[in-house]
Amino acid sequence: MKALTKTDFNFEGQKSVYHGKVRDVYNINDDLMVMVATDRISAFDVILPKGIPFKGQVLNQIAAKFLDATSDICPNWKLATPDPMVTVGLKCEGFRVEMIIRSILTGSAWREYKNGCRELCGVKLHEGMKENERFPEPIITPTTKADEGHDLNISKEEIIAQGIVSAEDYTVMEDYTRKLFARGQEIAKKQGLILVDTKYEFGKRDGKVYLIDEIHTPDSSRYFYADGYEEKLAKGEPQKQLSKEFVRQWLIEHNFMNEPGQVMPEITDEYAESVSDRYIELYEHIIGEKFEKASENDDIAARIEKNVSDYLKSRKA
Repeated sequence: MKALTKTDFNFEGQKSVYHGKVRDVYNINDDLMVMVATDRISAFDVILPKGIPFKGQVLNQIAAKFLDATSDICPNWKLATPDPMVTVGLKCEGFRVEMIIRSILTGSAWREYKNGCRELCGVKLHEGMKENERFPEPIITPTTKADEGHDLNISKEEIIAQGIVSAEDYTVMEDYTRKLFARGQEIAKKQGLILVDTKYEFGKRDGKVYLIDEIHTPDSSRYFYADGYEEKLAKGEPQKQLSKEFVRQWLIEHNFMNEPGQVMPEITDEYAESVSDRYIELYEHIIGEKFEKASENDDIAARIEKNVSDYLKSRKA
């Protein structure tokens, strides 16, 4: 099975390219962004040595569907998806924070809570909460957006005081975050899922705040199955979930959390294929329709180059 782990395109009007952990972003004339969702996979801030077939297509198509399904709430950057692994959209000046919103105490928030933390990013947490318990209402716990290494928790007050985002823009981002999350939860509920937490990124263009990047994908969000949630919570059992967490758990079981001296376990073809199957399962549960694989016989890079070039030419015509 083929996987796209590296891109090196040179599109007409290309000014620069940014290779992220899993996405490669091409700047066209400082006006458009061509975002390629590769098949790279990252966990614990490190890119795993083998790509996951169809992962990029899964993420790109989930994000595209949710951008379309929320475009009435706030403007977003998406213009088109000329290839199953590519979104083309408006270039915005990204804010240096990620807006993380949580409806349930789990993941890193639970780890901090368990260690005695009762305030997260300026938000006070109640005593006596259990793992995977719902918050009275969703809480926003922003992080700084780091180019390298870990993003760091930060409060709304610190963001505004440090001039990272103006008070006016932060108010808009906060409002959009709550409304987008509520819509995401509604859609998830129809699929028998709970949207537990997610992150949004915003940018600015011509004085207006836009939603940018991916939304509501299993890489940026955590989903629980609604069926059995209450029973598992009552018994203190782990929740059945749809997210990238299963990859993190596999790495932890193989003694890897990207800490000094730890060695990345071997990613066999069989394991990569099993992860691919899980991503396709995620797509079908989250979107509620069958996943149509792009042709497995393609030269993926050549296909993307042609599709994107044709789209850019059509815009000029």
